[in-house]
Amino acid sequence: MFGRAQRRRLWNGLFVAATVGATLVALVALLLILWSLITQGAAGLGPAIFTEDQPAPGSPGGLRNAVVGSLIMCGLGMAIALVVGIFAGTWLSEYGGRSRYAHAVRFLNDVLLSAPSILIGLFVYEILVRPFHGFSAYAGAVALAFLATPIVVRTTEDILTLQPGALREAGMALGATRAKVIRSIIWRGARAGLMTGGLLGFARISGETAPLLFTSLGNQYLNTDLSQPMAALPTTIFQFALSAYDDWRQLAWTGALLIAVAVLGINIIGRFLAREARPK
Repeated sequence: MFGRAQRRRLWNGLFVAATVGATLVALVALLLILWSLITQGAAGLGPAIFTEDQPAPGSPGGLRNAVVGSLIMCGLGMAIALVVGIFAGTWLSEYGGRSRYAHAVRFLNDVLLSAPSILIGLFVYEILVRPFHGFSAYAGAVALAFLATPIVVRTTEDILTLQPGALREAGMALGATRAKVIRSIIWRGARAGLMTGGLLGFARISGETAPLLFTSLGNQYLNTDLSQPMAALPTTIFQFALSAYDDWRQLAWTGALLIAVAVLGINIIGRFLAREARPK
Protein backbone atom coordinates (compact mmCIF):
# COMPACT_ATOMS: atom_id res chain seq x y z
CA MET A 1 0.00 0.00 0.00
CA PHE A 2 1.18 3.51 -0.78
CA GLY A 3 1.76 5.92 2.06
CA ARG A 4 -0.02 9.29 2.19
CA ALA A 5 3.03 11.16 0.85
CA GLN A 6 3.42 8.69 -2.04
CA ARG A 7 -0.26 8.99 -2.97
CA ARG A 8 0.04 12.76 -3.00
CA ARG A 9 3.08 12.61 -5.25
CA LEU A 10 1.30 10.15 -7.55
CA TRP A 11 -1.82 12.31 -7.87
CA ASN A 12 0.32 15.40 -8.35
CA GLY A 13 2.26 13.69 -11.13
CA LEU A 14 -0.95 12.56 -12.84
CA PHE A 15 -2.41 16.06 -12.61
CA VAL A 16 0.73 17.67 -14.03
CA ALA A 17 0.84 15.12 -16.85
CA ALA A 18 -2.83 15.78 -17.67
CA THR A 19 -2.30 19.57 -17.78
CA VAL A 20 0.83 19.23 -19.91
CA GLY A 21 -0.99 16.87 -22.27
CA ALA A 22 -3.94 19.23 -22.62
CA THR A 23 -1.57 22.13 -23.33
CA LEU A 24 0.25 20.12 -26.00
CA VAL A 25 -3.05 19.19 -27.66
CA ALA A 26 -4.07 22.86 -27.78
CA LEU A 27 -0.67 23.93 -29.14
CA VAL A 28 -0.68 21.21 -31.80
CA ALA A 29 -4.19 22.20 -32.90
CA LEU A 30 -3.15 25.86 -33.10
CA LEU A 31 -0.01 25.03 -35.08
CA LEU A 32 -1.99 22.85 -37.49
CA ILE A 33 -4.48 25.67 -38.09
CA LEU A 34 -1.69 28.18 -38.67
CA TRP A 35 0.15 25.75 -40.95
CA SER A 36 -2.94 25.12 -43.06
CA LEU A 37 -3.58 28.87 -43.36
CA ILE A 38 0.01 29.57 -44.37
CA THR A 39 0.32 26.72 -46.87
CA GLN A 40 -3.09 27.37 -48.45
CA GLY A 41 -3.27 31.15 -48.21
CA ALA A 42 0.28 32.37 -48.81
CA ALA A 43 0.10 31.43 -52.50
CA GLY A 44 -2.53 34.08 -53.08
CA LEU A 45 -0.66 36.94 -51.43
CA GLY A 46 0.37 39.77 -53.69
CA PRO A 47 -0.25 43.43 -54.48
CA ALA A 48 -3.51 42.56 -56.25
CA ILE A 49 -5.06 41.47 -52.94
CA PHE A 50 -5.03 45.08 -51.74
CA THR A 51 -5.41 46.91 -55.06
CA GLU A 52 -8.16 44.98 -56.91
CA ASP A 53 -11.76 44.21 -56.01
CA GLN A 54 -13.67 40.96 -55.89
CA PRO A 55 -13.32 39.26 -59.30
CA ALA A 56 -15.75 37.31 -61.40
CA PRO A 57 -15.08 33.55 -61.49
CA GLY A 58 -12.00 32.83 -63.60
CA SER A 59 -10.86 36.47 -63.65
CA PRO A 60 -7.95 38.05 -61.77
CA GLY A 61 -8.80 40.15 -58.76
CA GLY A 62 -8.29 40.76 -55.09
CA LEU A 63 -9.99 41.60 -51.84
CA ARG A 64 -9.69 45.38 -51.70
CA ASN A 65 -13.41 45.97 -51.33
CA ALA A 66 -13.62 43.43 -48.49
CA VAL A 67 -10.55 44.76 -46.67
CA VAL A 68 -11.72 48.36 -46.88
CA GLY A 69 -15.25 47.40 -45.84
CA SER A 70 -13.99 45.47 -42.82
CA LEU A 71 -11.81 48.37 -41.72
CA ILE A 72 -14.67 50.85 -42.06
CA MET A 73 -17.27 48.79 -40.20
CA CYS A 74 -14.87 47.58 -37.51
CA GLY A 75 -13.58 51.12 -37.05
CA LEU A 76 -17.06 52.60 -36.69
CA GLY A 77 -18.17 49.73 -34.47
CA MET A 78 -15.15 50.21 -32.20
CA ALA A 79 -15.77 53.97 -32.02
CA ILE A 80 -19.25 53.25 -30.66
CA ALA A 81 -18.01 50.48 -28.37
CA LEU A 82 -15.19 52.60 -26.92
CA VAL A 83 -17.45 55.52 -26.05
CA VAL A 84 -20.17 53.37 -24.48
CA GLY A 85 -17.81 50.82 -22.95
CA ILE A 86 -15.37 53.24 -21.35
CA PHE A 87 -18.12 55.37 -19.82
CA ALA A 88 -20.04 52.32 -18.60
CA GLY A 89 -16.90 50.69 -17.19
CA THR A 90 -15.94 53.96 -15.51
CA TRP A 91 -19.36 54.21 -13.86
CA LEU A 92 -19.13 50.63 -12.60
CA SER A 93 -15.66 51.19 -11.15
CA GLU A 94 -15.96 54.72 -9.78
CA TYR A 95 -19.65 55.21 -8.98
CA GLY A 96 -21.59 51.95 -9.10
CA GLY A 97 -19.47 49.97 -6.67
CA ARG A 98 -21.44 47.19 -5.00
CA SER A 99 -24.89 48.67 -5.50
CA ARG A 100 -27.72 46.50 -6.77
CA TYR A 101 -27.95 48.48 -9.97
CA ALA A 102 -24.23 47.97 -10.63
CA HIS A 103 -24.59 44.22 -10.04
CA ALA A 104 -27.48 44.16 -12.51
CA VAL A 105 -25.42 46.02 -15.10
CA ARG A 106 -22.50 43.61 -14.63
CA PHE A 107 -24.84 40.63 -14.99
CA LEU A 108 -26.37 41.99 -18.20
CA ASN A 109 -22.90 42.80 -19.52
CA ASP A 110 -21.80 39.21 -18.88
CA VAL A 111 -24.91 37.93 -20.67
CA LEU A 112 -24.15 40.14 -23.67
CA LEU A 113 -20.52 39.04 -23.56
CA SER A 114 -21.53 35.40 -24.00
CA ALA A 115 -24.45 35.96 -26.38
CA PRO A 116 -24.14 34.16 -29.74
CA SER A 117 -23.18 36.60 -32.46
CA ILE A 118 -25.94 35.36 -34.76
CA LEU A 119 -28.54 36.51 -32.19
CA ILE A 120 -26.96 39.96 -32.20
CA GLY A 121 -27.20 39.97 -35.98
CA LEU A 122 -30.88 39.02 -35.90
CA PHE A 123 -31.61 41.70 -33.31
CA VAL A 124 -29.92 44.45 -35.33
CA TYR A 125 -31.67 43.15 -38.45
CA GLU A 126 -35.03 43.68 -36.76
CA ILE A 127 -34.26 47.22 -35.57
CA LEU A 128 -32.05 48.67 -38.34
CA VAL A 129 -32.47 46.59 -41.50
CA ARG A 130 -36.08 45.50 -41.71
CA PRO A 131 -37.67 48.86 -40.74
CA PHE A 132 -35.54 50.71 -43.31
CA HIS A 133 -36.00 48.04 -46.02
CA GLY A 134 -32.32 47.66 -46.82
CA PHE A 135 -28.98 46.35 -45.64
CA SER A 136 -26.31 48.89 -44.73
CA ALA A 137 -22.84 49.33 -43.28
CA TYR A 138 -24.41 51.31 -40.44
CA ALA A 139 -26.30 48.22 -39.32
CA GLY A 140 -23.16 46.10 -39.62
CA ALA A 141 -21.16 48.54 -37.49
CA VAL A 142 -23.87 48.60 -34.81
CA ALA A 143 -23.92 44.79 -34.70
CA LEU A 144 -20.15 44.72 -34.27
CA ALA A 145 -20.40 47.41 -31.58
CA PHE A 146 -22.82 45.21 -29.61
CA LEU A 147 -20.19 42.45 -29.63
CA ALA A 148 -17.22 44.66 -28.69
CA THR A 149 -18.87 46.81 -26.01
CA PRO A 150 -19.03 44.12 -23.25
CA ILE A 151 -15.30 43.48 -23.65
CA VAL A 152 -14.49 47.17 -23.34
CA VAL A 153 -16.79 47.51 -20.32
CA ARG A 154 -15.15 44.57 -18.52
CA THR A 155 -11.57 45.61 -19.23
CA THR A 156 -12.27 49.25 -18.37
CA GLU A 157 -13.77 48.37 -15.00
CA ASP A 158 -10.92 45.99 -14.19
CA ILE A 159 -8.12 48.36 -15.14
CA LEU A 160 -9.67 51.34 -13.31
CA THR A 161 -10.20 49.22 -10.20
CA LEU A 162 -6.46 48.45 -10.23
CA GLN A 163 -5.52 52.13 -10.07
CA PRO A 164 -4.25 53.09 -6.59
CA GLY A 165 -6.76 54.87 -4.36
CA ALA A 166 -4.03 57.34 -3.43
CA LEU A 167 -4.34 58.88 -6.91
CA ARG A 168 -8.00 59.70 -6.28
CA GLU A 169 -7.32 61.04 -2.80
CA ALA A 170 -4.45 63.23 -4.01
CA GLY A 171 -6.53 64.75 -6.78
CA MET A 172 -9.47 65.50 -4.51
CA ALA A 173 -7.12 66.91 -1.87
CA LEU A 174 -6.04 69.52 -4.42
CA GLY A 175 -9.65 70.60 -4.85
CA ALA A 176 -10.47 68.76 -8.08
CA THR A 177 -13.92 67.32 -8.54
CA ARG A 178 -14.40 63.59 -8.78
CA ALA A 179 -15.12 63.82 -12.50
CA LYS A 180 -11.98 65.91 -13.04
CA VAL A 181 -9.88 63.38 -11.13
CA ILE A 182 -11.24 60.54 -13.26
CA ARG A 183 -10.66 62.37 -16.56
CA SER A 184 -7.25 63.86 -15.82
CA ILE A 185 -5.65 61.33 -13.47
CA ILE A 186 -7.36 57.93 -13.46
CA TRP A 187 -7.94 57.67 -17.21
CA ARG A 188 -4.43 58.92 -17.91
CA GLY A 189 -2.90 56.37 -15.57
CA ALA A 190 -5.01 53.59 -17.11
CA ARG A 191 -4.38 54.65 -20.70
CA ALA A 192 -2.45 51.51 -21.66
CA GLY A 193 -5.13 49.28 -20.15
CA LEU A 194 -7.91 51.13 -21.95
CA MET A 195 -6.04 50.71 -25.23
CA THR A 196 -5.70 47.00 -24.47
CA GLY A 197 -9.46 46.70 -24.03
CA GLY A 198 -10.02 48.43 -27.36
CA LEU A 199 -7.56 46.15 -29.14
CA LEU A 200 -9.14 43.03 -27.65
CA GLY A 201 -12.57 44.24 -28.74
CA PHE A 202 -11.29 44.89 -32.26
CA ALA A 203 -9.75 41.41 -32.39
CA ARG A 204 -13.08 39.96 -31.23
CA ILE A 205 -15.15 41.52 -34.01
CA SER A 206 -12.66 41.41 -36.89
CA GLY A 207 -13.57 37.84 -37.80
CA GLU A 208 -17.32 37.89 -37.16
CA THR A 209 -19.43 36.65 -40.07
CA ALA A 210 -22.97 35.90 -38.85
CA PRO A 211 -23.90 39.45 -37.72
CA LEU A 212 -22.74 40.92 -41.03
CA LEU A 213 -24.75 38.43 -43.09
CA PHE A 214 -27.90 39.86 -41.48
CA THR A 215 -26.88 43.52 -41.55
CA SER A 216 -24.33 44.67 -44.16
CA LEU A 217 -24.89 41.61 -46.43
CA GLY A 218 -21.94 42.25 -48.77
CA ASN A 219 -20.99 44.06 -51.96
CA GLN A 220 -18.85 42.88 -54.86
CA TYR A 221 -17.68 46.45 -55.54
CA LEU A 222 -15.73 48.94 -53.46
CA ASN A 223 -18.24 51.07 -51.58
CA THR A 224 -17.77 53.74 -48.93
CA ASP A 225 -21.43 54.76 -48.62
CA LEU A 226 -22.42 53.61 -45.14
CA SER A 227 -26.10 53.58 -46.02
CA GLN A 228 -25.57 50.85 -48.63
CA PRO A 229 -24.51 47.17 -48.39
CA MET A 230 -20.78 46.83 -47.86
CA ALA A 231 -18.33 43.97 -48.28
CA ALA A 232 -16.31 42.55 -45.40
CA LEU A 233 -13.55 39.96 -45.24
CA PRO A 234 -15.49 37.41 -43.13
CA THR A 235 -18.58 37.46 -45.37
CA THR A 236 -16.45 37.31 -48.53
CA ILE A 237 -14.52 34.35 -47.13
CA PHE A 238 -17.81 32.62 -46.30
CA GLN A 239 -19.09 33.18 -49.83
CA PHE A 240 -15.86 32.20 -51.62
CA ALA A 241 -15.10 29.14 -49.47
CA LEU A 242 -18.42 27.54 -50.46
CA SER A 243 -18.02 28.26 -54.17
CA ALA A 244 -17.10 25.75 -56.84
CA TYR A 245 -14.36 27.96 -58.32
CA ASP A 246 -10.74 27.30 -57.43
CA ASP A 247 -9.69 30.96 -57.73
CA TRP A 248 -12.43 32.05 -55.31
CA ARG A 249 -11.44 29.36 -52.82
CA GLN A 250 -7.84 30.54 -53.08
CA LEU A 251 -8.96 34.09 -52.26
CA ALA A 252 -10.92 32.70 -49.30
CA TRP A 253 -7.77 31.06 -47.91
CA THR A 254 -5.80 34.27 -48.43
CA GLY A 255 -8.48 36.33 -46.70
CA ALA A 256 -8.50 33.90 -43.77
CA LEU A 257 -4.72 34.25 -43.51
CA LEU A 258 -5.01 38.04 -43.45
CA ILE A 259 -7.55 37.92 -40.61
CA ALA A 260 -5.47 35.41 -38.65
CA VAL A 261 -2.32 37.53 -38.95
CA ALA A 262 -4.23 40.68 -37.97
CA VAL A 263 -5.82 39.04 -34.91
CA LEU A 264 -2.50 37.51 -33.86
CA GLY A 265 -0.74 40.86 -34.16
CA ILE A 266 -3.47 42.67 -32.22
CA ASN A 267 -3.34 40.12 -29.42
CA ILE A 268 0.44 40.41 -29.16
CA ILE A 269 0.18 44.20 -28.92
CA GLY A 270 -2.62 43.86 -26.38
CA ARG A 271 -0.53 41.51 -24.23
CA PHE A 272 2.40 43.93 -24.32
CA LEU A 273 0.20 46.88 -23.34
CA ALA A 274 -1.47 44.87 -20.57
CA ARG A 275 1.92 44.05 -19.10
CA GLU A 276 2.90 47.71 -19.23
CA ALA A 277 -0.38 48.72 -17.60
CA ARG A 278 0.16 46.65 -14.45
CA PRO A 279 0.95 48.76 -11.39
CA LYS A 280 4.64 48.69 -10.53
